[in-house]
Order: sequence, then C-alpha cells, then structure tokens
Amino acid sequence: MRTWAHIAACLDRGEPCALVTVARVDGSTPREAGARMVVAADRSFYGTIGGGTLEFEIIRKAARATETGRSCFSLQTVSLGPDLGQCCGGRARIAMEIFTQEKRDEVYRLAELEAGGSPFSTQAVVTDSVTGPRQEQDQPANSPFLLHTDQKSGAELLVERFGEWRRPLFLFGAGHVGKALVLALAQQPFDVTWIDSRKEQFPGPVPANTRKIAATDPAVELDRAPADAFVLAMTHSHALDEDIMARALLMQRFAYCGVIGSETKRARFRNRLKSRGLDEALIANMICPVGVTALKSKQPAAIAAGIAVDLLIRDEELQQQAAAGGRLAHN
Repeated sequence: MRTWAHIAACLDRGEPCALVTVARVDGSTPREAGARMVVAADRSFYGTIGGGTLEFEIIRKAARATETGRSCFSLQTVSLGPDLGQCCGGRARIAMEIFTQEKRDEVYRLAELEAGGSPFSTQAVVTDSVTGPRQEQDQPANSPFLLHTDQKSGAELLVERFGEWRRPLFLFGAGHVGKALVLALAQQPFDVTWIDSRKEQFPGPVPANTRKIAATDPAVELDRAPADAFVLAMTHSHALDEDIMARALLMQRFAYCGVIGSETKRARFRNRLKSRGLDEALIANMICPVGVTALKSKQPAAIAAGIAVDLLIRDEELQQQAAAGGRLAHN
C-alpha cells in the first residue's frame, strides 16, 4: 500500500483524511502492528486494519475526526471483547492522525520518497497531540511504529517505517514447480530472482516481483545475492542442485538454503557435500525436503503452496528476531 500517495490524493481533492495505524497489539487481533489504512471524510478508505467491527468503528471515528479541519494525532486502546463484543479477546492500540492542507508539502515530499520503492523510516516530535515535520532516517526502523520518549531531550518521538521490505529469494529452476512457486509468491513479500540455464523454459510475462535470468552457469549468480537472501534450488539436474547448494552453504551468508527433494536425496547430497570438503555444521544448514512436508500431493501447484507457506513462516520468524534484537520499549 502506498500510504502517502493516497493521503496526497485526498488532499488534491481538497479533502482532509486520516492515517490509521495499528500501533501495538496484545493477544489475538485482526491485524499485526504496522497495518495501516487511509480514511477519507466520506468514509472511503484504502488499506485495512483487519475488517470486522474494529475496522468499521475506526473508519467511523476517523471520518468524524476529519470534520474538525485540524491536523492532530491521537492514540486509543481498543479491547475487542469488552469494547466491541468481538470474540478475538485481544487489544489493539490504534494511532490516528488527521492530515489537512497545512501538511500538503510534507505529504508530497513523502509520497515522492515512497514512489522510489524502497522502505524508509521517519521520525517526528509529537507535541500537544500534533506531529512535527517527519524527517527521514538513515536506516529503516526495526518496528513499523514506535512512540517513545527520547532519553536525552525528553521529547516524545514518533518513529515509523513505511514501504514493504521484501525478502530476496534466489530461485533456481524454471520447471513445473518453479513456475507454480513464482505464481504462489506473486503477492507475497519476496523479491524473486528466477534463474535457469534454459532460456526457453521461462514463460513470457512474470509477476512484478520476479526477475528472470538465463545463465550459462546458474550457481555463479549466487555471487550477486545479498546476505539476507533465501536460496532455493529446484533445477532439472541433481548435479546442478548440488553445485548450487555447495556454493550457497560455503558462502555462509544466506538466511535459508533449500533444495527440493526427498530424505533419500538429502542423504545422498550429505555424502556428496562431505566429499567436497564441507563439514557437518555447514551441511546441517541445508533444508531438504522443502516446504510443508505433511502435504502429500505431488501436484506442482500443491507443492508450490507448501513451499510458499514454509518460506513465509521462516521469513516472519527472522523478521521478528530482528525486531526483538533492536526494539525500543513502547510507552
């Protein structure tokens, strides 16, 4: 979701709007912290904080808040059971900020920054329920939303992350499962670099998050992969899969190294990799079989669905660990 582009569109129409953000969650809630939507004065909206009664009530309150014609910032905590009669049982802390024409220049600047496509973070001072100008930060924040008191100045600081960070995935193999997996990941948070030595195997159009590479020596493409990438081999050749895994494991900089196959293939790869000089500690990082192994279907689309679910789970766990490692305390 392009948050600032939607806010700019509302202001272009001469209408105030509200930016609604799930600032924090406890227990079971419809969406995670960082979920956002932009609500216009007529109750039209972009994005979602989970639907249902919570979203309905927040849209109503946000639209009413725009009627004041003043820029302001507020926080409220909603207990889904006692406050809304929902069965989830959790609590959500909701941030709501009203944007009017007086913030037009700032909104346009952030919309232009957002259009670049890379995640970015901003920091603003909150004083008397009004946010000051948002300043871009050098590094994306670990958390999508953080309101805290600065230890040195005592100022209340709002730190936010915008844009979607996508996990780099280097996918080797454009066979039936590879094709199905690219489609399964089309709307998921992955930037897919799809590699095969057989150019003719690639379909013509591919999803926007996918880049095709026809390479004479596919394994060499790993030299371009960033340290946080996932590597997944599912080529037409077991020998090529082995080369890719050996190279990926020896680099010791990838968050995930997987190869499609069975337990038998894993055992054979283990022996072959040992003969190449890889030690047990490195080989232990190879994932084989890949995907949700409880799924027994051999249909390419089913296999791809299981792999996609597993990759999403692993990516989510890694991001949670990263956020926990650098998290500042919430108020």
